[in-house]
Amino acid sequence: MQFFYASGQIVQRGDRIRFAGHDGEVEFVADPDAPDFGTAWYVKEHGGGCMITTKQFGSVFLHSTSDEEDLQFVSRAG
Repeated sequence: MQFFYASGQIVQRGDRIRFAGHDGEVEFVADPDAPDFGTAWYVKEHGGGCMITTKQFGSVFLHSTSDEEDLQFVSRAG
């Protein structure tokens, strides 16, 4: 299961994002179809999603991304 931005791009670890007007980054994606040790708890508890970080809000776990109006893709890492 992949997670998408409202604009259609796939959410990936390290993406530069804007959340509610504040710059941030995708810390990780907890994909139920490809769980790993680091994200297994999030998949078990929430069925997947992604963790984002901004200076304003700290870390925020989003269960759904494609309908999250406040989440905007800015650029890929690197």
